[in-house]
Amino acid sequence: MTDDAALVLFSGGQDSATCLAWALDRFGRVETLGFDYGQRHRVELDCRASFRAALPAIDPDWAARLGPDHTIRLDALGELSDTALTRDAEITMGEHGLPTTFVPGRNLVFLTFAAALAYRRGIRRIVTGVCETDYSGYPDCRDDTIKALQVALNLGMERRFVLETPLMWLSKGQTWRLAERLGSQALVAAVVEHTHSCYLGDRSKRHPWGHGCGTCPACELRARGWHHYAQERL
Repeated sequence: MTDDAALVLFSGGQDSATCLAWALDRFGRVETLGFDYGQRHRVELDCRASFRAALPAIDPDWAARLGPDHTIRLDALGELSDTALTRDAEITMGEHGLPTTFVPGRNLVFLTFAAALAYRRGIRRIVTGVCETDYSGYPDCRDDTIKALQVALNLGMERRFVLETPLMWLSKGQTWRLAERLGSQALVAAVVEHTHSCYLGDRSKRHPWGHGCGTCPACELRARGWHHYAQERL
């Protein structure tokens, strides 16, 4: 397994797009992986190609480092999940203190399949955009969860995978600043134009921070982070 390659879980959203740039800045070969699990905001998957296509113009070195894109269908996850991300249901807080957008087991399943692909591709580093700072309270985004899963994957596959979480302790505003540091305003503009983070899959409205309904929790987080980022740049 090579230590100069990375597999990025790339959904097509802001966080994973920033993680992709982060990986391209550090590794000689970077592949991407998306999951189609019947998500309500499946349009995010359609954004992946346009964002990847914009990267070589931002940094020519990234063109040589950017490897193939993979998509894995996980229909069973969508069938099991009775959530606001997989059903036409209201986005609200559930009875156990978790938002109805929480898809139980999603990141655990994603990272397990990512490790299986990384095993086959000879890749040691797996990059994911989970975050414990500005997030929706999902337990599978927490640092303890990721560390525990890394141990389980390494034991179960007899490999030394490293689950990289570059955004774990960053706010959304700091994530925008990281994008600017990695690829200047060109990368920020590409994230705004070519990614999608809205839970409702609404690309009919264009805001300073990107496309989205503007009212779902994902849009509110993104807008608040953009506001903090823009204020600091004044």
